[in-house]
Amino acid sequence: MIPDIKPNSMLYLNNVSVSFDGFKALNSLSMIIEPGELRAIIGPNGAGKTTMMDIITGKTRPDEGDVFFNGQIDLTKRDEADIAQLGIGRKFQKPTVFESHTVWDNLELALNRKRGVFATLFYRLTPVDRDRIDEILDAVRLSHRRDELAANLSHGQKQWLEIGMLLAQEPKLLLVDEPVAGMTDAETAETAVLLKEIARTRSVVVVEHDMGFIRDLGVKVTCLAEGAVLAEGSIDFVSSDPKVIENYLGR
Repeated sequence: MIPDIKPNSMLYLNNVSVSFDGFKALNSLSMIIEPGELRAIIGPNGAGKTTMMDIITGKTRPDEGDVFFNGQIDLTKRDEADIAQLGIGRKFQKPTVFESHTVWDNLELALNRKRGVFATLFYRLTPVDRDRIDEILDAVRLSHRRDELAANLSHGQKQWLEIGMLLAQEPKLLLVDEPVAGMTDAETAETAVLLKEIARTRSVVVVEHDMGFIRDLGVKVTCLAEGAVLAEGSIDFVSSDPKVIENYLGR
């Protein structure tokens, strides 16, 4: 039976459960992300945050439950490559950029275009492509480093470049895992501004432990514990919840 899906939701998880060797990584997890929403996900290690992202991106299949994208696409029936093509981008905690290429080349390689061997061999950048790369460079604060090797960027700038590479693929939904780990205070503050800007044109889900950063985002927060939603609301509401303090913040 098809659930009562919100037709305008970007992401709809309903009673999603999955177990690994008897351990229930997700336990009837339900969540809705709206178009153009920036959502922060917090929770202790083992709460199910990574498993949730694995299920959304097709890396893991749920044992039960519904996962719908863009109102009607059943993600449980699609593989990882399919899901990426649909417009779901994922950024892992450790940045993976092409260090021996320039910042510009990294973005050019990531552009959303035909991937066939011949298409790639004979492709020439169009003026539209160049404008798009310029836009992304501005968005991720790297215009002044465009011709430098990615290897020469700071850790924080590599994180921004990887976010730019995902933007080049024109995702509708962006999943970002611990983007500010290892960043300076200035880079952390700038990343909050950057993600808020990105969320004007697409949905963004951010998993993060840095509570100061979450506060800077100023968005709805979902706290997971033992594979389910423990609390949801503003950062002040969630961080004052006794269950959240006991399960997460008190540790």
